[in-house]
Amino acid sequence: MLSVIILGTGNVAENLFFAFQGTKHIAVEQVFGRNPSSLQKFAKKVDVVSDYADIAQADIYIIAVSDKALGNVAEKLSDKKGLVVHTSGAEAMDAIKSKNRGVFYPLQTFTKGRVLGFRDIPICIEARTNTGLEQLKQLAQSISRSILIVDSGKRKKIHLAAVFCNNFSNHLFHIGKTICESENLPFDLLKPLLLETVEKLGTLSPFEAQTGPARRNDITSIKKHEELLAKNAYQKIYAIMSESIQKTYEKKL
Repeated sequence: MLSVIILGTGNVAENLFFAFQGTKHIAVEQVFGRNPSSLQKFAKKVDVVSDYADIAQADIYIIAVSDKALGNVAEKLSDKKGLVVHTSGAEAMDAIKSKNRGVFYPLQTFTKGRVLGFRDIPICIEARTNTGLEQLKQLAQSISRSILIVDSGKRKKIHLAAVFCNNFSNHLFHIGKTICESENLPFDLLKPLLLETVEKLGTLSPFEAQTGPARRNDITSIKKHEELLAKNAYQKIYAIMSESIQKTYEKKL
């Protein structure tokens, strides 16, 4: 049985807490949060603390806070004997100065109010020692069947890829919704298209799946779209995306 303390009360911390609660071999002993009010959602299920001095000893300390707060929180755990890990995709393992340190990075988007199942969520792990790595394997395997040992350099690239695939694509969904609403059209009209866009990646690579005016080098349609976006900040995004697609497929056009 591994004892775990989670430091943080946000979306990642909450999802990890509930995931570990459903296992037989992981015991979440405490949840730490600097704001006592944010601890209320955990208070009936586990010991909660808001003072660093009250943090207990445990096998693993999971720091699930913002990247900018990571170093400060990690510094407060310098006296702990357990393995100290963070959950960041963009920060190196050495953002933690403890000798016994590592990374436990769930590759998923976490949103307030949504608790996810972890069985298919890839978890990227890294540790300074072999003992620490074995502990993280045990921790990850308790909730997921997709575990990858990834060093800090590769994890940063994975995080970059995730920003393109998730954060940027979601912003494009927002733009599409805004355009629909400008004509009093429901965004639901686009949802079957969005679902098919993802579904076909089960059988095609993104390169093979690409469609649209830029893929066909349909200059007439592209110009019409740019005219519709005249004096709109989205016009620049449209132009950059279209040019990138055209360059990707220029040998095939």
